Amino acid sequence: MHKVFIDGSAGTTGLKIVDRLSARHDIELITLSEELRKDLKARKDAINSCDLAFLCLPDAAAIEAVSLIENPAVKVIDTSTAHRVNSDWAYGFAELKGYREKIQNSKRIANPGCHASGFIALVKPLIDAGVLETDAYLTSFSITGYTGGGKKMIAEYEENKPELYLAPRQYGLTQTHKHLPEMSAVCGLKNLPVFCPIVSDFDRGMEVTVPLFKKDIKASIDEIKNIYKTYYTGKLVKFKDNADESGFLSSNTMKNRDDLEVSVFGNEDRILLVSRFDNLGKGASGAAIQNMNILLGVEETLGLNIGE
Repeated sequence: MHKVFIDGSAGTTGLKIVDRLSARHDIELITLSEELRKDLKARKDAINSCDLAFLCLPDAAAIEAVSLIENPAVKVIDTSTAHRVNSDWAYGFAELKGYREKIQNSKRIANPGCHASGFIALVKPLIDAGVLETDAYLTSFSITGYTGGGKKMIAEYEENKPELYLAPRQYGLTQTHKHLPEMSAVCGLKNLPVFCPIVSDFDRGMEVTVPLFKKDIKASIDEIKNIYKTYYTGKLVKFKDNADESGFLSSNTMKNRDDLEVSVFGNEDRILLVSRFDNLGKGASGAAIQNMNILLGVEETLGLNIGE
């Protein structure tokens, strides 16, 4: 029986992890009462008495939580942005070449951001294959359901939302989105991409697109597809051909699932790389559970919902 503590269990990601782990017979959840949930001593005692801790906290609080750890055996999965570009932490995207081994051999795992997961899933294999240069100037737009914005945004959308919320809303307008550093660092890019995230009036789902001109990449569409087919051979990230729905591409196709699909569209002159997944699945709590399974040495997909 593995003892698990979720620091920040009242947030969106924390609640989803609690739901998932409550159904597991191999996990004993260490919980704090509402009165002690933010008590520093109670949190310190809990985090040092567990085998594995999830940090579902703002960045500053996640850093503080790590400083409380005195037990060298404690393993940590941080779902915040705080440690994603920290070289002392393993980046928790196991499908990238060599990353599963880094996760297995580490006690500090940085869970990827949702938008970043979709971008990295598309770009990293092409960088690794040498068909996309690290000095490329890339753009990306990403459509997400409102649950990715946390409790405050969920309430705004589900409780008397204003008319403006009925249409998609672009944000990150200053080009300082918090996922940009990991998108660049993990892919080894020398230039930050122009990133255009969009939140829309649906609860769960994400669709990330990276458009390319022929001059940007040293591969044909078929060669790109073959790179993805070869790169992704597991159960949680897969290449899917002809993935459109009669010429359309819905952002919530992967709702309530923990896997991610990569597809390629366009023509030889203008190419669209697209990833689709659930922003709360492979984009958050699903990825966290996958990383926990790897750390605990159990079946990687245990407790996850995977499509055919």
